[in-house]
Amino acid sequence: MDISKRHFLTGCGTLLAGISIYTVAKELAQTEAEVGVDQTQTIKYAMVHDENLCIGCNTCEQACREVNDVPVGVSRVVIKRTGPFGEYPDQSYRFRRQSCQHCENAPCVTVCPTGAAYIDSDTGIVSVNADKCVGCQYCIAACPYQVRFINPVTKAADKCDFCKETGLKQGKQPACVEACPTHALVFGNIRDPDSELVKTLKTKPTYRAKTDLGSRPKLFHVSTIDGEIVL
Repeated sequence: MDISKRHFLTGCGTLLAGISIYTVAKELAQTEAEVGVDQTQTIKYAMVHDENLCIGCNTCEQACREVNDVPVGVSRVVIKRTGPFGEYPDQSYRFRRQSCQHCENAPCVTVCPTGAAYIDSDTGIVSVNADKCVGCQYCIAACPYQVRFINPVTKAADKCDFCKETGLKQGKQPACVEACPTHALVFGNIRDPDSELVKTLKTKPTYRAKTDLGSRPKLFHVSTIDGEIVL
């Protein structure tokens, strides 16, 4: 019996996704125990970026800029394009989101001398208190993902906060999620088994960047499968 490439990859993806969500849950629980996080916390936000659905339109970046008043010249989210891959006319590009990973064991929080960088106890979001920031840039140097910057207006460290102070306060999704025309972004509570986020993690194989560092990032990526869109 012939098995198409698509069916084979879909089957492998389902198996790997099941392993992935189990591994992720185990890793996050272990990290929380190590750093003393309250494991009874009911909300812990995370995000999935599906590289197969992303078209590199940068709508997410513009929406973030408008909603969060991000000055020109700096960005809280960037879509990195690589390619083309393959031979013309069968060529493709790959798109990867670069933004705060909202680590469980965040190096930026560890090195901050004033407590300006912190993990919000209600949401698990890595945040910045601009009033406490002295602009020392220790957090920028410590971040292994190179996603922090000094806001040229506030002179404080800045980065993606999942729209904690804007959209989330109004009961909305992060601006990038609401604006994405292809639904490449999924945001939600990783501790809610019925959330769209957890359902996505269970059905699609994902990876996270630089997990060997022990930072335990909560930004997940669905890796590109060349030549196909996995729905």
